[in-house]
Amino acid sequence: MGRADPEEGQLPAPVKPPDGGWGWIVLFGCFVITGFSYAFPKAVSVYFKELMKDFHVGYSDTAWISSIMLAMLYGTGPVCSIMVNQFGCRPVMLIGGLLASSGMILASFTTNIIELYLTAGVLTGLGMALNFQPSLIMLGTYFDKRRPLANGLAAAGSPVFLSSLSPLGQVLLEKYGWRGGFLIMGGLLLNCCTCGAVMRPLDMGMKRKMEKAQDKYEAKEMLPIGGKSEEGISTTDGTKKGKKAKKKAKKGKKLLDFSIFSNRGFIIYTISKFILVLGLFVPPILLVNYAKDTGVPDTEAAFLLSIIGFIDIFARPACGMVAGLKWVRPHVAYLFSFSMLFNGLTDICSARASNYTGLVIFCVFFGISYGMVGALQFEVLMAIVGSQKFSSAIGLVLLIEAFAVLIGPPSAGRLVDALKNYEVIFYLAGSEVVLSALFLATATYCCLNRGKKKEPPAEKNPSAGGGSDTEEAESDIQEADEHNSGNHQRAHNTDNTVVAASEEANHVAEEQSGEGGGCPKGGGEVLTRDGCNTDQTVERDRF
Repeated sequence: MGRADPEEGQLPAPVKPPDGGWGWIVLFGCFVITGFSYAFPKAVSVYFKELMKDFHVGYSDTAWISSIMLAMLYGTGPVCSIMVNQFGCRPVMLIGGLLASSGMILASFTTNIIELYLTAGVLTGLGMALNFQPSLIMLGTYFDKRRPLANGLAAAGSPVFLSSLSPLGQVLLEKYGWRGGFLIMGGLLLNCCTCGAVMRPLDMGMKRKMEKAQDKYEAKEMLPIGGKSEEGISTTDGTKKGKKAKKKAKKGKKLLDFSIFSNRGFIIYTISKFILVLGLFVPPILLVNYAKDTGVPDTEAAFLLSIIGFIDIFARPACGMVAGLKWVRPHVAYLFSFSMLFNGLTDICSARASNYTGLVIFCVFFGISYGMVGALQFEVLMAIVGSQKFSSAIGLVLLIEAFAVLIGPPSAGRLVDALKNYEVIFYLAGSEVVLSALFLATATYCCLNRGKKKEPPAEKNPSAGGGSDTEEAESDIQEADEHNSGNHQRAHNTDNTVVAASEEANHVAEEQSGEGGGCPKGGGEVLTRDGCNTDQTVERDRF
C-alpha cells in the first residue's frame, strides 16, 4: 500500500467512490479521529485542579491548555491542506498521530505551565489537526451516495468519546496522578497512527488494473503482424506523452487552491459558518455555571452535559440518514439552515429557564439541534466545492472559524462577569445562530438558485469542484472506455484489411496456376504479377 500521487495528496482524477467495502474501515478511522479531536480538549479539563495545585496557577491559566488545542485544531487548517496536497492523507495522519502522542508524553515530564502550553497545547493540538482534516478528506473520496450517512456516523465520534474519555481521565487521575494520566493518554493517542494507516488511497487498485490492461494492450499491438507493430509503437509513444503531460500538470498544481473563493456558494457558507461559531459553543460552556446559579446541585448540574452528549450520539447518525434521502439531499443547505434555526430558537426560548426541569428540556432539544448541525456542516461544504477541492476548502474554513472561536466564548464570559446575568448571554448567542441560519437560507435561494434558473445550462467541468463526484468519475471512465474501444476497433480493422488482401492475392495466384501461368481471363481490369500490363483488357474467348 504505497503512497499514491504525493504531489496532490488526493485523487488525481475523479474515481468512482465505492460507497462501501474498505470505505467502512475508513469511516471507523474517521469516527475515532473525530472523537479524539473534539473530545480530547474537553476531557483534559479533568486534570485542571491538580495542575492548579502543582503549578500554583489559576483556573484561567490552566484553561488555556484546551484553548490552545482548539486554536491549533482550527487555525492550522491551511497548513494541513498544503501538507495533504503535497504528501497525501496517509503520511500526514501518521505524522499527526506521532505528534499528538509525543505531546502528551512530554507533558507528563513538564515542570511549569509554559511547558504544558508547548507540549499538551501546541504539539498535541497540531497532531490532532493533522489527523482530523485528512480523515474528512478520505471520507469524502470513499463515499458519494452514502456520504451524508457517513458524515453523520463519523460526527457521532465526538459525543461518544466525550462520554468515555472524561470518566477514564478521572479514574487515571485517582490511580496514577495527572502525570501518569497524561502518559497513558499519550499512549491512547497512538491509535491515531493506526487510523492513519488504514486510509488507503482509493486510486491504488484502479491504477493497477489500468496498468495491467495497458500492458496487455501494448503487448498485443507490438506483435509483428502487418501494420500492427507501427500502431503499437505509436500507442506506446502516445502513452508516454500522456504520462509526461500528467507529470507536468502535477508539478503545476497549487498547494492551496484559492480559486474556491470564486465560488459564491463557498463564500456564503463561510460567512454563515463564522456567524454560527460566534454563538454555537456559548450555551454548553456556560450551562453548568448557569444551573448552579439557579440553585441546582453540582452533581445534577454536571449531569446536564451528559444529557446533551447522549442525545447528540443518536441525533447525528439519524440526521445523516435523513440528509441522504433522494428528495432531501439536493436541498441539504436548507436542512442545514433549519438545524441552525432550531438551535438558535432553543437558546432563545430557554433563556428564562429557572428550574431543573426546564434545563433538562433545554438540553434535550439542544442535543438534537446541536447533533444536526454537527452532522451536516461538512456534508454541505463537500456538496458545494466537491471532493477535489475539499482539502483546500476545509483548511480555509477552519482558519476563519478559529477567529470566531477566539471571539465568541471569551466575549460571552466577559459579559457574564460584567452583567452577572446569563439570560442576556443566551439571547445573544441564540440571535447569532438564528442570523446565520437566515443568512444561509436567504443567500442560497437568492444568489444560487435564482442564478441557476436564469443562466443557460453549461457543460460540466469536473475540475470546478461542483456536482456529484460519482457523475464525474463515470464520465471519465466512459471516455476512457470509448478511447480504448476505438483503439481496438482500429487494430481490428487493420487485421481484416491485411487478411482480405492476402486472400485476394492467393485467389489470383490459384487462377493463374490453373490456366498455365498467363494473364487471367475475366471481364475487366486485374492486377497481375507475371508481366501483364495493368491497363490490358482481357476478352472472353468466343466459341
